[in-house]
Amino acid sequence: MRSPRVDDAQHLPRIGTLTERTQRPRSVASIAWRRYRRDRPAVAGLIVLLLLVLLALSAGLISEHVTGFSPTQQDIRNRFQPIGSNGYLLGSDQLGRDTFTRLLFGARVSLGIAGLSIVVALLVGAAYGVVSGYFGGWVDGVLMRIVDVLLAVPSLFLLLLIASMWRMGPLALAFVIAATAWVTLSRLVRGEVLALRQREYVEAARIAGDRPVRVMVRHILPNVLPVIIVWASLTVPGLILAEAGLSYLGLGIQPPTPSWGNMLSDSQRVWSHSAALVLLPGIAIYLAVFAINLVGNGLRDALDPRLTE
Repeated sequence: MRSPRVDDAQHLPRIGTLTERTQRPRSVASIAWRRYRRDRPAVAGLIVLLLLVLLALSAGLISEHVTGFSPTQQDIRNRFQPIGSNGYLLGSDQLGRDTFTRLLFGARVSLGIAGLSIVVALLVGAAYGVVSGYFGGWVDGVLMRIVDVLLAVPSLFLLLLIASMWRMGPLALAFVIAATAWVTLSRLVRGEVLALRQREYVEAARIAGDRPVRVMVRHILPNVLPVIIVWASLTVPGLILAEAGLSYLGLGIQPPTPSWGNMLSDSQRVWSHSAALVLLPGIAIYLAVFAINLVGNGLRDALDPRLTE
């Protein structure tokens, strides 16, 4: 019988390597990202959102090195300049202020308020819901009755009431908006935790002597993160519209600080002179809300455990 040669070994299947590849587990994050990449509208929304955030963060540099205008710089001699004339990329408003520069700084204010609001709402709502669902009993009863009372008050009415009583800057406005947003998240998280606290690994952690805070942070919170992420991505558009609506009514960000909402409010009185002054901030709000909705829908589908590869 012929003995095997070295050349024959080159044609043998690489069993070990193939086994490693087929048995290598993939993380939940990698699976979710793979699903997300297949959703073209969601990817397009993410690109638009990242572009808007990048422009907002670069507003100061663009103002200094590209447009050469300050968002509050007035020049009555150049009021109502058309798009692209005299160095005004998107024209000027009734006070001669550069519209493009004001849109960039308005994006910083509007997106910044929405971003801070969602972070505060996430921290408060997630902690509130986890504590309520984990302890149950009278703790859950008291906390959920508070939530019921807050949900009984229309959030828009509460926002208008608070905003009409105090003049608020961006930071205060963000906290006020967050105060009306966390309630729905707390109820959602609480429902998830009620199911998770009966799982074997949670019971094992309790028997092992882990403190309640450790059990909630280490074993429960990571398992409700997908729900929290999807809720946040679908809630941010409403927060952007809330800020824009309050500023439009004169109850939010006050001039001369630009925001997309007060830019719309200022332009409604002069729309006959320049329709672009109304359209441009409206388009900016629409793009941001639409892009984040696409991202939210993509995340919802990517993190859905009922979907398979």
